[in-house]
Amino acid sequence: MKRFLWRGFLGLLGLWLIVTAASLGYNLATNGTAAPPPGLKYVQAAGINTRYDTWGTSGAPVVLVHGSAESVDTWSRVVPLLAANHRVYAYDITGYGYSERKGPYTVEHLAAQLLGFLEAMHLGGPGEPRPLLVGHSLGAGIAAEATLEAPDRIGGIMFLDGDGLPLPGGQAGPPRWLVVPPYRTSLFRLVLDQGWLLKRIYNSVCSPACPEMDVDQWTRPFRQPGAEQAIWQMTAHGIPAVSPDRLAMLSALKLPKAVVFGAEDTNGGNPDETATRIGAPAPTVIPGANHLTPISSPAAVAAAIDRLR
Repeated sequence: MKRFLWRGFLGLLGLWLIVTAASLGYNLATNGTAAPPPGLKYVQAAGINTRYDTWGTSGAPVVLVHGSAESVDTWSRVVPLLAANHRVYAYDITGYGYSERKGPYTVEHLAAQLLGFLEAMHLGGPGEPRPLLVGHSLGAGIAAEATLEAPDRIGGIMFLDGDGLPLPGGQAGPPRWLVVPPYRTSLFRLVLDQGWLLKRIYNSVCSPACPEMDVDQWTRPFRQPGAEQAIWQMTAHGIPAVSPDRLAMLSALKLPKAVVFGAEDTNGGNPDETATRIGAPAPTVIPGANHLTPISSPAAVAAAIDRLR
């Protein structure tokens, strides 16, 4: 029996050494980073070098806050419609896109970046126009926290495909003790290289109206320096979010609010409960749309933002 156990131990040890060596070799071979697209614009927002873009020259300002694993590019189908009647602003949340990676990745830290971005764009200050905040998915919680911290600077808020709450069950993903260096690095890069898998995930959260996924556009931000470490830090305890009690404090604020969800969305939470919690009118539900309404239903999203006055 002892001999059997000893052989089993040696076999497991040998397997572990082989897997570890393969992981280290793969990580070394794939250690390069990708260059960001040319022509990106940056501004300092709460000490974070923040990638951003703007559209339109007149009308009420709208600031778009993207969701998890997204970037400014997620809004590319919405901004041409909004820019006809609004000055539109969008930026990359630290930890995603092409903004500087700078923790801690708490909802308070992300809200500070948003408020810093408003300051840099001359929005919401004394004598300045107050913007409408539109937060998609994760961005709903960031917009909510920023609004709660500085309500006098905000002209209205929209929760788009997101309830602002922590994920059910708290921590998401595989156990942290299992996905450790160097294996988590190998896992992260292997997933990025599986275009077929990423397209499958994209199609599962986007409606048939969505254009085909541009794999490079979605994965290039995750090949930037510091991106891997930022993702693990940001998801260590689920996604950054606002507690239910704090989120309910929005209901006391006298400013326009809206909740907009895709009818097929099972990832953003419950739209009716969200509207009740924050004191918004009945939610707008977009027929046939899933979680990525900015991509699948830009006209419906733009129309909902136009109504937020």
